[in-house]
Amino acid sequence: MQRQLRLIGDAVAMSERLGVQIWLRGGWAMDFFLGQVTRDHVDIDWDAWIDDGPAITAALHAEGYQTITGPPPDQQLDVAKDGEEMGFGWLARGPDGKVTVAGGPYAGEPWPDGMLDWPPGRIGPVRCPIISPHVQIESKEMMPVWVPGRPRRPKDAEDIAPARGAAIAPALN
Repeated sequence: MQRQLRLIGDAVAMSERLGVQIWLRGGWAMDFFLGQVTRDHVDIDWDAWIDDGPAITAALHAEGYQTITGPPPDQQLDVAKDGEEMGFGWLARGPDGKVTVAGGPYAGEPWPDGMLDWPPGRIGPVRCPIISPHVQIESKEMMPVWVPGRPRRPKDAEDIAPARGAAIAPALN
């Protein structure tokens, strides 16, 4: 876990050097929202603007990451280094300015409003932009509906329960 936390910090530093935006998503985003590591993670998932893809790809390759097989390149970049994997899902803006899926079979489909508006999360000294926990919960709950061939995984339930409680708690106060 400490190694992945360091890689997250390194990716944030890379984005700052490049002047590009990245947002943590998936299980790590949920942990950064909660402020603690809640489970082991296989990889690190990010979202970034597709227009920044060439700069991000070049920087990762310069740092020793290798591109690995994954979704189509207009949808996501998957890289690995020393046994650690990261994926960058590409985002675009629709004609109305809303955040959309950049490529693949769902290109142009809008992401929920407010997805990129959440404050950065933190685990220890590592601070990182994250997608909205509300959108993350919705994505994990709706994936089997949106993509019928992809059932909900046990790790999705592990992410949803604590995040749902934390996301709802401020509204109750």
